[in-house]
Amino acid sequence: MAQLLGYARVSTIDQNLDRQLDALKEYGVDERLIYQEKITGTKKDRPELIRMLNEMQKGDTLVICDLTRISRSTRDMLDIVEKIKRKGAYIKSLKDTWLDTTSANPYSQFLLIIMSALAQLERDLISQRTREGLKAAKARGRKGGRPSIQNEHKDAVMAMYRGGMKISDIVRETKISRSTVKRIIKSNEGEMN
Repeated sequence: MAQLLGYARVSTIDQNLDRQLDALKEYGVDERLIYQEKITGTKKDRPELIRMLNEMQKGDTLVICDLTRISRSTRDMLDIVEKIKRKGAYIKSLKDTWLDTTSANPYSQFLLIIMSALAQLERDLISQRTREGLKAAKARGRKGGRPSIQNEHKDAVMAMYRGGMKISDIVRETKISRSTVKRIIKSNEGEMN
């Protein structure tokens, strides 16, 4: 018997699936048939997606909240849709209403290719702008990324050390590792003379 299956995905453990789960349940997908993952869409190895595709039966319809939840690249999206079609099953997006293979609408496949390509272009442009921004910042002597703990706590650690505090007391006070405290002290010992 044909069933509605759901797939919900977020990119990181910290993100929340509730919005997607609510939308899928509201559409009529049984909560027990919603496959959930907290993993980046750029990885091909998404265990719950693979399990869902393997368990999918002829006539089933996969319901997703939007195109980006199931794939982050044009090629991957087209491969997934092809696997679903080979099973004799369907895919439907709640947000991207043009993505609905449950009807014999030839525009769905055409729009799928176009919209997947546009989504890929947007990701590529963001990545390119990020690389260009990092290059420009580096040319101005700035580094991208998170500031190092050593730089962030250098002044406090050195003030405590100069004040006669033991390393174990500095570790307890700053809540940073003993090895980091020692590195800060060692790299700044010249300042003490």
